[in-house]
Amino acid sequence: MPQHNLTRDEARERSALVDVSSYEHTLILTGVGESFRVRSRIRFTAAPESSTFIDAITASVERVRLNGLDLDLAEVVGPARIALPGLTAENELIVDAHFHYMNTGEGLHRFVDPIDDEIYLYSQFEVPDARRVFPVFEQPDIKAPFSFTVVAPDKWTVVSNSPTPTPGSPAETFTELGETPLPSMAVWQFAPTTPISSYITAIIAGPYRSVHSELTSSDGSLVPLGLYCRSSLFEHLDAENLFGVTKAGFEFFEREFGVSYPFEKYDQLFVPEFNAGAMENAGAVTILENYVFRSRPTEALVERRTVTVLHELAHMWFGDLVTMRWWNDLWLNESFAEFMSTLATAEATDFAEAWTTFATIEKSWAYRQDQLPSTHPIVAPIEDLADVEVNFDGITYAKGASVLKQLVAWVGREQFFTGLKRYFDKHAWSNTELADLLDELEATSGRDLTSWSRLWLEESGVNLIEAAVETGDDGAISSLRVDQLPWSLEGQPTPSLRPHRLAIGFYSDGGDGRLALTHSFPLDLDGESVEVEEARGLPRPDVIIVNDADLSYTKVRFDEASMGTAARRLSDFDDSLTQLLVLATLWDEVRDGERPVQDYIDTVMTHLGAITHSSGLLTQMRQLDSAVSAYLPPQQRETMHARLADRFLELLATVPEGSDQAFQFVRGFIKHASTEEQLDRLSSWLTPETGSVFGITLDTDLTWEILIGLCAHDAVEDAAVAEMSRRDPSATGVRQAATARASRPTTAAKSWTFTRLVDDAGLPNSELGALALGFGAGLQRPSGEIIASDAPLRPFSEEYFARVAGWWETRTLEMAQTMTMRLYPPVSEGTVEATRQWLTDHPAAPKGLLRLMRENLADAERALRVQRVSSASNGSLNIDS
Repeated sequence: MPQHNLTRDEARERSALVDVSSYEHTLILTGVGESFRVRSRIRFTAAPESSTFIDAITASVERVRLNGLDLDLAEVVGPARIALPGLTAENELIVDAHFHYMNTGEGLHRFVDPIDDEIYLYSQFEVPDARRVFPVFEQPDIKAPFSFTVVAPDKWTVVSNSPTPTPGSPAETFTELGETPLPSMAVWQFAPTTPISSYITAIIAGPYRSVHSELTSSDGSLVPLGLYCRSSLFEHLDAENLFGVTKAGFEFFEREFGVSYPFEKYDQLFVPEFNAGAMENAGAVTILENYVFRSRPTEALVERRTVTVLHELAHMWFGDLVTMRWWNDLWLNESFAEFMSTLATAEATDFAEAWTTFATIEKSWAYRQDQLPSTHPIVAPIEDLADVEVNFDGITYAKGASVLKQLVAWVGREQFFTGLKRYFDKHAWSNTELADLLDELEATSGRDLTSWSRLWLEESGVNLIEAAVETGDDGAISSLRVDQLPWSLEGQPTPSLRPHRLAIGFYSDGGDGRLALTHSFPLDLDGESVEVEEARGLPRPDVIIVNDADLSYTKVRFDEASMGTAARRLSDFDDSLTQLLVLATLWDEVRDGERPVQDYIDTVMTHLGAITHSSGLLTQMRQLDSAVSAYLPPQQRETMHARLADRFLELLATVPEGSDQAFQFVRGFIKHASTEEQLDRLSSWLTPETGSVFGITLDTDLTWEILIGLCAHDAVEDAAVAEMSRRDPSATGVRQAATARASRPTTAAKSWTFTRLVDDAGLPNSELGALALGFGAGLQRPSGEIIASDAPLRPFSEEYFARVAGWWETRTLEMAQTMTMRLYPPVSEGTVEATRQWLTDHPAAPKGLLRLMRENLADAERALRVQRVSSASNGSLNIDS
């Protein structure tokens, strides 16, 4: 099913013509068949004698009636639009059509639970997919009240933006629609919403089970709360924790914003096969059901769920109450929600070190994105939907949130939140642009934000800050200078030097074997350099940390002596944030080809036992995998995987049994086990008498990880996978089995998997992702060669470059993106050359595809540079345990 575009100019022209009074949509949802019927009545004003169009991606259209006249369907119905000619000042449009059920996580997604064969539906509309469910003027600045009437099986639960009504008899609705009544059906008639944008409307239907609570809002009103999930997952829904986080978030946001919750109720629905973490539908948030933990989660995952819950709650104000006018101001939604959710997590929940997590995960995401050829300003130029659909990235979310954190420090926290209250009060239920927000912040802070906005929000790129230190014969500091340099990318404008509020930290050993903070020098850097006058005459510390406490958004470099000591004595720092900032700097140097990757691997392997911050530890585990699998030359990877697996076993003997560290180290051993002895040990964990290892219960999901690890080395029979599938017939089990079978490093397994991925257009999004994950595992042999394919397939790399453009013509956006990124061939000189040639040969390819291919190329070129540095060196840091 192809994608369809809408330009900013078209949207601007349409919003100047059209003002919608109301949408009334009636949907008949049985969950059976390929499509469902929708009858829509839209009332709107328009410029007399003008014409426009309404968006609708339909299976069929039976009737279009405009102002009492039936229009010729052949003349007005297009692939994604219905033309509306001859408009009057007041208009009524009636559309009767059928729309497709989807299995791609877009539009109205249909899922059948393999455990009980029950059907579950949910909508996902951001950016432009409400048009896959009903006719709509699909752009954020045409807000209107939405009224939904849903006919569905009477045993189902139906949830939308408005409070769920008591279901009634559908007889009258069937009569109005001219439909033959269906047995065992009911009708839910939802009250009209407040004026909202189409992308945050929602319909969720199926035999969902729920638990309910309530809270009193700051304005005294009672807000009902609901938590929903599939029946087969309900026993795992930890409602007490989720309600606790939600209520803490309500109290925090209402206090800080000075504005009460703007909707009538707040439901959170954990839904299957969701493409993202969650979606901020007004009053009916949909969330990835992986956050219903059926097996033990890491503490990092529990924290991530907390941040996600609070992120979506923050959207009720940022995005839902006040919405960007067009998608170039998407950051007004996402950056604010990201910043506020971390702030709330740190100050209103048990995860007080949330800013450490932010520095470790979110900012590293932002830095990576900001150094790709696709980097863009936070306020991005968005000319059409093709621009925005791939812009939900590390800049829009994490860089924007990082910059907002600096803005709060720049204008003052009290002034910042006072400005936000004015912003919400002035623009409630309407649409805004960047200038609307800056006006309020300038008014409350007294600062001119024009220059700040231009440098931080309207220019792309990241700069580098480093310290230059000189000492006298007595070891005292004679000069400490902090320099800022532009970090230039080929084909991108050189970023301006930006104003930074940051700190330089001195860390020294006072004789107790610890590296403790002795001095912290806050400073403003606005230009090329600044001298740290207070440091002159002090003894040189053991380590000088640039951007101490992670106050600013910037690449950093330590002086060589400081980095050497910091890496060698990483375990001696007193706080996790400093540890992780050192590792982030070292990792950045490796990625830039300034150090061999062995330096990073050796440092982490030596000090991993001292990293106790769960999200920080998870990040290092992931980066270790990337270091070995992408940045080491292929010929060195097998040996390094084995070394890592042995190291995890050593660490497991030193950390408390059953701890989060132990859990992550067990998973690390599973990931890297590769020798015959290691794989035999891993296999022994599958015996019935082995219920736990190192205090970690071998639960369902951990058992699947073991099987996938063994399959990746072809070290387990498929009968074991089949038996586990029998024991775990859930949707997760189906996906895990697909990944396991696709992981086998054989021609037969990879060929079968690739053929399914590229030829079976009916694959649901979850299975496609699971198969693609397994396909990439072990595809590149230690020699650097890619596993051969079976005839009639050409080599996998050739197949990829021959087919990738076609995926963007025949698949939806989510599916095309997944295939483009996940099936990209392993890094080699041949892959780089083939990508360059593809880009030369396809200058007119869809913009989203061109962006992803340029990113693929940039990542591959970077990996080759790092591999060359690693091949030429055995490491430059002396890391001793």
